[in-house]
Amino acid sequence: MLAERRGSAPATVTALSKTEQGNMGMPTTSRGCHALTRTLPVAVVGAAHGSAQSVQLAREIAALTHGDPAAQSAAAHAAVLVNHCLTSTPEMQRSLAGERSQVRQALTDGIHALPEADPGLTNAEKKRLITALRQAEDQPADAGRLAKLAPDATAPSALLGGLYVAASFPEPAQVNAALRFAAGAPDGDSVACVVGALLGATHGVEALPTGLISRHELAWVLDTLARDLIAQLTDSPSGSEYTTGWDPHWWDRYPGG
Repeated sequence: MLAERRGSAPATVTALSKTEQGNMGMPTTSRGCHALTRTLPVAVVGAAHGSAQSVQLAREIAALTHGDPAAQSAAAHAAVLVNHCLTSTPEMQRSLAGERSQVRQALTDGIHALPEADPGLTNAEKKRLITALRQAEDQPADAGRLAKLAPDATAPSALLGGLYVAASFPEPAQVNAALRFAAGAPDGDSVACVVGALLGATHGVEALPTGLISRHELAWVLDTLARDLIAQLTDSPSGSEYTTGWDPHWWDRYPGG
């Protein structure tokens, strides 16, 4: 399944065909959405070690294939927002914001945390995120508004569109509707991917549509990778320079880690 090509990802294919490691502007200058969508799991690192580390890691991973600074920034900022969704709780939300939804409060907190987590954040980038969140509160689920925020298949569009849709459908029972609405964006796949990450991180896997998950051919692989990532961050099954790992099969699954 992993060997079969799915859709179009020219920047990623170009990068994988090169021998040198990517960096700023190399091996491509793309700002495509895949720089963001494939780095979303980095948010888990932020939950374990802080947002600043997830920002750095997200930028480095995005730079392997996408050299445009805007794509790398979008990937880093998405990691921070998903991180805040992961670590938010309904009890925390009620104590801080009264009747405001957990999703909107987590996104607000994430945006406010960005300047400290990412020294490279520009005022324009922060303003765009604040505007998208405010529009979701004032004009939720507006297809025309979504098309303006996310007009193409770039990483910044995926981030702004995903933020807008997630804040437009903040309740657990609205996840399916949120994903369907996101799919109507000009590049619906990337926006829906970000929406699923934000809402799934906030409400838990139980809130995700069972029908969609059950049809995903890599659901078992993704679940295993997620569980192993948590295990590595919390219990170090691979060991360290001072201790021996407790999982004898770890290095077979992840050689050279």
